[in-house]
Amino acid sequence: MKLVWSPERALQAYLDTVKSCEVSQEPSVAEVVSAMAAGWNAGLIVETWLPGGEIATSIGLAVAAHHTGGRHICIVPDEESREEYAEGMRRSGRSASETIVGDAEEAMNGLEGVDFLVVDCKGNNEFGRVIRAAKLGERGAVLVCTNASSRAGSDFRWSSVLDGRSRLFVRCFCRWEKGWM
Repeated sequence: MKLVWSPERALQAYLDTVKSCEVSQEPSVAEVVSAMAAGWNAGLIVETWLPGGEIATSIGLAVAAHHTGGRHICIVPDEESREEYAEGMRRSGRSASETIVGDAEEAMNGLEGVDFLVVDCKGNNEFGRVIRAAKLGERGAVLVCTNASSRAGSDFRWSSVLDGRSRLFVRCFCRWEKGWM
């Protein structure tokens, strides 16, 4: 069995994320990531979130989980970050998703069957560590790195972290600037 694309579900999640985030003119990573997660019918959606991070992507992932009937889990580094994340979700009119406080790599060890993984790489280089620790779904997985520098994307080697153990459908580095992704 493998992940199967549903354009209808992707479109609905995209539109609902636009409404939820009240995006006025240009789309952002949130809408694209939401559409990807819903379109691939991800059952377990996991994200890492850092203090001061963009909450729109989290909103989009929560919207996607609603459309797929899946779980959305957010991993934050500490209790202060959890409170900031929860407050950001509340301000958007959503309740905070399931939240795990602690090291992202350690938290990934306790999660089985990750279908969709979003890692915030702002200010650190933990993308490879988190992916190595992830127990990806048997149907395959979609891996996304947000806030990546162009250098990080060009230096990164997917084969160095996956070791042929998983089916990978989509992998991308998202660096959204003035309409460029």
